[in-house]
Amino acid sequence: QVQLVESGGGLVQAGDSLRLSCLAFGRTSSVGHMAWFRQAPGKEREFVAAIIWSGGSTDYADSVKGRFTISRGNAKNTVSLQVNSLKFEDTAVYYCAARRTDLRTVDYRPIVYDYWGQGTQVTVSL
Repeated sequence: QVQLVESGGGLVQAGDSLRLSCLAFGRTSSVGHMAWFRQAPGKEREFVAAIIWSGGSTDYADSVKGRFTISRGNAKNTVSLQVNSLKFEDTAVYYCAARRTDLRTVDYRPIVYDYWGQGTQVTVSL
């Protein structure tokens, strides 16, 4: 089992930045991919960014490319998401997710991820 705890959300103005963090506990050696998803009210959960632990390859949703950066800590238990130039439409609950896999490509579907955090709210005001 792996437990994920997110932090770093908050209320910010458009154009501001935040750094979201995800701390993983438990059998993190089994994790191959870590990702961030988000869910706005009334909308489906959507992929934001992912990192493949072995090698550090990253992937991003088109809507956040150039503004968001996913990174990992040296130990296999922390992943961060730097979010810059925030827009009103970035408002959502942001979730950290982990997947037990050896695949070298990222899957954008939430259903394939094995573990989820409780989420952290990001609210962007105009």
